[in-house]
Amino acid sequence: MATGELAGTRALVPSSSLFIVVFLLLGAVARDASALTRHDFPEGFVFGAGSSAFQVEGAAAEDGRKPSIWDTFTHQGYMPDGSNADVSSDQYHHYKEDVKLMYDMGLDAYRFSIAWPRLIPDGRGEINPKGLEYYNNLIDELIMHGIQPHVTIYHFDLPQALQDEYGGMLSPRFIEDYAAYAEVCFKNFGDRVKHWATFNQPNIEPIGGFDAGDRPPRRCSYPFGTNCTGGDSSTEPYIVAHHLLLAHASAVSIYRQKYQAIQGGQIGITLMVRWHEQYTDKTADAVAAIRMNEFHIGWFLHPLVHGNYPPVMRSRVGARLPSITASDSEKIRGSFDFIGINHYNVIFVQSIDTDDQKLRDYYVDAGEDDKENIQCHSWSLGKVLNHLKLEYGNPPFLYGYRLRFGLCGVDFTAAARTRYLKNSARWYSGFLRGGELRPEKSYATLKYLFISDMDGRNETLTKCNTVQFVVGRSS
Repeated sequence: MATGELAGTRALVPSSSLFIVVFLLLGAVARDASALTRHDFPEGFVFGAGSSAFQVEGAAAEDGRKPSIWDTFTHQGYMPDGSNADVSSDQYHHYKEDVKLMYDMGLDAYRFSIAWPRLIPDGRGEINPKGLEYYNNLIDELIMHGIQPHVTIYHFDLPQALQDEYGGMLSPRFIEDYAAYAEVCFKNFGDRVKHWATFNQPNIEPIGGFDAGDRPPRRCSYPFGTNCTGGDSSTEPYIVAHHLLLAHASAVSIYRQKYQAIQGGQIGITLMVRWHEQYTDKTADAVAAIRMNEFHIGWFLHPLVHGNYPPVMRSRVGARLPSITASDSEKIRGSFDFIGINHYNVIFVQSIDTDDQKLRDYYVDAGEDDKENIQCHSWSLGKVLNHLKLEYGNPPFLYGYRLRFGLCGVDFTAAARTRYLKNSARWYSGFLRGGELRPEKSYATLKYLFISDMDGRNETLTKCNTVQFVVGRSS
């Protein structure tokens, strides 16, 4: 994704210059998009691109890497097109070429994730020297080209070994193993990496993997999912999210106590933030939209800022929602230097009466039905930002307006995985070198502003053919 850098401390102080930039940007697009250039952004504003390890690295069974839960999922044939990531974009063998492309485009930063099953193949214990070598080489290559490495420690690719041993994220043992893995990253890469995200979109993985069961590890219960490997859609998503929160807080605690003062970096977490809007003018639908934003955004952000789950979740989920103890609350609250935001789209929701429904999952608890009414609107980002400012004290944020596909195409029919620049890359590069915000006519199919990932087969499933958006640095 396109990524930005936010300076500052973890104190929840207003970041007014950031919000001024955002709303000036949206206003400028509405009035005269061609008037805005890179020079209109504040000094230090960071533009970049990004990827995830599973989507781009390939080399799935090379140099000591072992399977993740996504390898298992794809090899069992659960991708709609039957694809897997065994080779993918093959960045493992082409990272120098990819960094050169980034440099030629003029990017400031590259956000990538480290593959846990490549660095520590069994999930804990012995470090894979080849994995260590690869990430050291990638980081050094980026720095040599003047590109900031922004690292996501975990992007959905849990080692299959931990899933097999104790159920992965369902077990509290995950917390300790994740924290130990994160420390390996801090210890080995933190002298050069100054921007860490503990997790990518942890408010989504519990739903796909443990409620609907259409993502690994495919756990669900009827009627909320079918053909799963077991599970309980009414409890497991909340248990998994709880363990992810505690794992995040543990990693942040380790970083702050042992590494941050010496290495001088920042650490945070990246959430998906869709905006939920009412489907009709009915008061019930308006209330449902507010409630769904609490379930979706507040599930993680409320504990991170206030130390507990949102009151509406505690009320509606009841005993199925794990309790945050006083000691855990102290550890979780404020455990970030920034909050990363991936903003995708708007979902129009309709209220449904679920009071008498005995079988419950996350969406029944939220009392809404989106009827798959997913749309893309430029105004949604403004509503997201205003919500975050009003509800959470305007903490430092990194933003991405997230999208499928991106800057560089890969020829998957070629054994060498030949790279090529897409029109979006040419436009983005031109903008970074002082060109105007609005694309030229030849690139007019772009709907929004800045562009996303290396092209990959395992794309994000979305109905919005938009592009990523970046917001950057507040001083």
